[in-house]
Amino acid sequence: MKARYIRISYATQNTARQLIKSHPNEQLFIDVISGAIPFNERPQAAKLIEAIESGTINNLSVEAIDRLGRNAFDVQTTIEYLNTKGVNLRVENLGIESIVKGKPNSIFKLITDVLSNVAAMERESLKERQKQGIAIAVAQGKFKGRVKGSTTPDNVVLEQYKQVAKELKLQTNSLRKIASICGVSLGTVQKVQTILRNRKEL
Repeated sequence: MKARYIRISYATQNTARQLIKSHPNEQLFIDVISGAIPFNERPQAAKLIEAIESGTINNLSVEAIDRLGRNAFDVQTTIEYLNTKGVNLRVENLGIESIVKGKPNSIFKLITDVLSNVAAMERESLKERQKQGIAIAVAQGKFKGRVKGSTTPDNVVLEQYKQVAKELKLQTNSLRKIASICGVSLGTVQKVQTILRNRKEL
């Protein structure tokens, strides 16, 4: 059976672009989660792995290699897992597959190793640019950051972590699970939980 894995970081993003080349006979697995979360810890990816383990999935498509993750080691580990299970992975934007005529495609491994490392470098570069931007803003007096000992207003926290609050109100998942789903730390989930309880919304 064929499957397609889709990952977006935020619920506001549209999955349509990744579905352009999908087919009716594909089973879809869509995660709304940060690419920094390990593949096997994502809710839908975990279900995909279960389907692979049961032997129902033998072909998997992704729009780009960074849909699997932005950590080079995690991406390579996931690809190696798929290889051991005999699952053919097709990367749409490259037009290449991991298995050709029943044998591992050496070119596929070379290209995906390079791209997964590039994705990891881009993530680190983005974080570094964010730090530099904040440093410049602070130097110019445009951004003072958080004053030591101060706290962010509750309404600001709830606005920033709407998805976390929504998951907590559903009361269907553990705090760790919610942290994984929303791509935030356990401490953040606990903070939002405390605010909601103080406001008697839980």
